Amino acid sequence: MDLAGKVAVVTGGASGIGLAAAKAYLAKGAKVVIADFNEEGGKKEAENLKGSGEVEFVQVDVASEESVQNMIQFAIDTFGTIDILVNNAGIGALGETHELSYEDYHKVIAVNQDGVFFGSKHAVRHMMNNGGGVIVNTASILGSVGEGGAFAYNASKGAVNLMTKSLALQYANKNIRVNAVAPGYVESGMVSRDALGPEFYDQLVQKHPIGRLGTADEIAHAIIFLSENDFMTGATILVDGGYTAQ
Repeated sequence: MDLAGKVAVVTGGASGIGLAAAKAYLAKGAKVVIADFNEEGGKKEAENLKGSGEVEFVQVDVASEESVQNMIQFAIDTFGTIDILVNNAGIGALGETHELSYEDYHKVIAVNQDGVFFGSKHAVRHMMNNGGGVIVNTASILGSVGEGGAFAYNASKGAVNLMTKSLALQYANKNIRVNAVAPGYVESGMVSRDALGPEFYDQLVQKHPIGRLGTADEIAHAIIFLSENDFMTGATILVDGGYTAQ
């Protein structure tokens, strides 16, 4: 797929991997809707990117079907269509499972898993009538391997892997491709030496055979690849510095 002129909606687009993906799509000539719960941050980043191409912001709560439906409609009203949806918004929670409340468990599931369902459902409805499209889901290494204390996150990202395959099989004959990218730990404000402390940070780095954490741009590069490659569907690409190869 030539991305020039295509319309891409990126959830969780105000920061991290989502923002890097938004920038990467703009660099390819696509029109971008940055969608995020963080209204102040999203508006600021969209404004900062105006010089790079056509970009708009819409607030969304991906755990709400009505909010996600409004997001999709915003993209159509603004740019006329939606060609690409990146279901990237996600949250995490660490703790002892026997002390995990249902509310905290379900909050992770609602954002990470239900958000993929709502986004895909309403994007597919438009894409089927528009000749096709692309969906890229942000999964995780923790959708393929377990980690103690990440029960809800493991559950949600494991689900994303199989949701990706199910959607890909169901809509391949509609020219809709569905893939996922599964990042390892990515350097960010919350995942940094300063935030985590030197000892824990170094332990995290040691889990990646390549000897460092990833960058948001490296994950965005994979998202672009999955958008452009017309022969890929139902795949989850691990971009994890060798984490899951062990």
